[in-house]
Amino acid sequence: MAIVSRKVSDLSGNEGNDEEFAQVIVRQHPKLDQPKALDVLTEELAQFKDIGDLVVLEARMPDGSTRDIHMRLAEFNKLGTDMDGVLSKARGTRGRVPGTRIGS
Repeated sequence: MAIVSRKVSDLSGNEGNDEEFAQVIVRQHPKLDQPKALDVLTEELAQFKDIGDLVVLEARMPDGSTRDIHMRLAEFNKLGTDMDGVLSKARGTRGRVPGTRIGS
């Protein structure tokens, strides 16, 4: 008796060997509460259309909760008259606030 292991695509059910598969992680979806992994044939990756000019934001609320916001770059740029300038002057999320000094 032999045990036979097969790998099939979660999308099409088509069989392939390990070298023909990619793993796609679904990080956010309305019906998921945690990330899920899909095994797909590399030729099936073309079905996943990239939005391209997507801006991903994280809103941190006063109560400590957060939420992710996804929007197109064109819509983001309408939020102010010079969003490129706003971003270039914005403080980073790591380290000290620009212009502060340690010590006296």
